[in-house]
Amino acid sequence: MVIDFELSPHLREARAFYRRYAAEKMRPLSRMLDENEHLRPWEFLRDAWETSRSGAAPAPPPDERNLFTLLVIEEMSWGDAGLYLLRPGAGLGTAAIMATGTKEQKARFLARFREGDPKWAAMAITEPGCGSDTSALQTTARRDGDEWVLNGAKIFCTNGSLALAESDGLAVVWATVDRSRGRAGIKAFVVEARTPGVSVAKLEQKLGIRVSDTAELVFEECRIPADNLLGTAEVKAAATKESFRGAMATFDATRPIVAAQSVGVASAALELLKEHIVEAGQPLRYGRSAQRLTAIERDVMELEGDIEATRLLAWRAAWMMDQGQRNSLEASIAKAKAGQVVTRVTQKVVEHLGPVGYSRGSLAEKWMRDAKINDIFEGTQQINLLIVARRILGYGSDELN
Repeated sequence: MVIDFELSPHLREARAFYRRYAAEKMRPLSRMLDENEHLRPWEFLRDAWETSRSGAAPAPPPDERNLFTLLVIEEMSWGDAGLYLLRPGAGLGTAAIMATGTKEQKARFLARFREGDPKWAAMAITEPGCGSDTSALQTTARRDGDEWVLNGAKIFCTNGSLALAESDGLAVVWATVDRSRGRAGIKAFVVEARTPGVSVAKLEQKLGIRVSDTAELVFEECRIPADNLLGTAEVKAAATKESFRGAMATFDATRPIVAAQSVGVASAALELLKEHIVEAGQPLRYGRSAQRLTAIERDVMELEGDIEATRLLAWRAAWMMDQGQRNSLEASIAKAKAGQVVTRVTQKVVEHLGPVGYSRGSLAEKWMRDAKINDIFEGTQQINLLIVARRILGYGSDELN
């Protein structure tokens, strides 16, 4: 069997386009936006919105859509991971709607992202008392006639403020319709912008990806139409797996995206280190045995291998989605590997650059701060390793936790 790792001409063209875009439109803003958290770069955001809709960038064929997405995200994260997360578009909300919504709901909610002014979609799942254990969430939804009424709070919602307060966007909110039923009671609801009863409590101040909009949302008697519930309202034994599986299917789609973001940040950092090494008159000597290399040469080559391994794991998970295959194991493997690799790469780069890497005169220290979130969101390192172990060993959550 021959395995081909070459990208199609179309994907190579798209990759080159977004590398140019990242270099020209994103990288020059990195330091300024890092030092002015919550500043909205509206000129960039409007340009990003128009670029995504204008056809200037190559559009993917159906069987390459997820792989195309990963390539775009890798290049944009190479430019600036926080700015990539801040871009207008359907975002995380799309993954949740695609995973759990009906055909009519997908058409209705996603149509708005093809027209008008810039807008965002957020996903609201994490709560103050419920992080990785999504089955323990406390936000409630009760039926009242032709409406659902939401009450609760969500934290660390990427683009939560932009989606609900500053655009004609939406947020997919995970809530329980029956706490006594545990996972069976968890449902996803679409809350549209400026719906009465939803407010932005605060914007988080963060270690990295500081320009990213990360909000706390509060729902107080927030009323939404009954048909804004994604999927079925049934709470039955047969629906238990389907209900919670919808939330997990969202992560199957987004975890490879986090891996791609990690690759972009790690690649940016390692490229900077290699430039400094060459400028210092010490070319990297590939093809020599390990014992004849310097310590820094060995580090660089090992880090290059780690980045490439992460990239291929992410591509595999995306390719499986493009083929209509279930990728839960592969998505978690890619995400777990990526968090470790980007953290190690950026720390090593700062270490080898010394005072230059530690100084704000270089972006290396920023990339080290940006890297850490990849080991946390979309399921922490520990959670993803636990998922991998369960999948490989064939254990359920009640047998291995």
